[in-house]
Amino acid sequence: MTGHEGHPETRRPRKRRSDGERSRNAILREAAQLATVEGIDGLSISRLAEAVGMSKSGLFAHFGSKEELQLATIETAGALFAEQVIAPAAAAPTALARLRQLAENYLRHVEGAYPGGCFFAALTAEMDTHPGPVRDQAVHFMDGWLERLEVAVRDAQAEGAIDPAEDAAQLAYELEAYLILANAMFVIRRESTPIDRARGAIERRLAAAART
Repeated sequence: MTGHEGHPETRRPRKRRSDGERSRNAILREAAQLATVEGIDGLSISRLAEAVGMSKSGLFAHFGSKEELQLATIETAGALFAEQVIAPAAAAPTALARLRQLAENYLRHVEGAYPGGCFFAALTAEMDTHPGPVRDQAVHFMDGWLERLEVAVRDAQAEGAIDPAEDAAQLAYELEAYLILANAMFVIRRESTPIDRARGAIERRLAAAART
């Protein structure tokens, strides 16, 4: 072996970076949990340090400001949403099945991902009148999610499963309304009835939209 490729000292910086990345990810997961209960605006370096049992100076090594922490938390929550809601639906055999799966995955995400329900539902409700980068990210997510539902509707129309006379944007909006209300009621009541009602409402609406 030539050079220092195998020397232990040459591998330590990579390990430290890896450990730092894992620590940052763990902090951000905790931050997302906290934000659904206490709000993203209440997510400060000092509050998160208390929650994860770290010093404020230790957290400052990962995040230089409250806004940087908030934006990184949104990114982490977005990655989990993509993993739990969006990605599994991509394997659906038809567009209508994909639409149904997106809705079902969302409801499961509400029940299991965070103590305060959907991270992005909480975020948009909190930041709707607070201009700035955090609100911009909330709007960007909501626009993208509604567009994803609308694309699935349009694809189902192209496949002949949904009546082409249906307004795809309107149908996507109605489905999202069921999902958002299910999230809100689930967070308030902490029982599955709102989730089940949303499932029933979505199936009835899709049945009404089916091409006859």
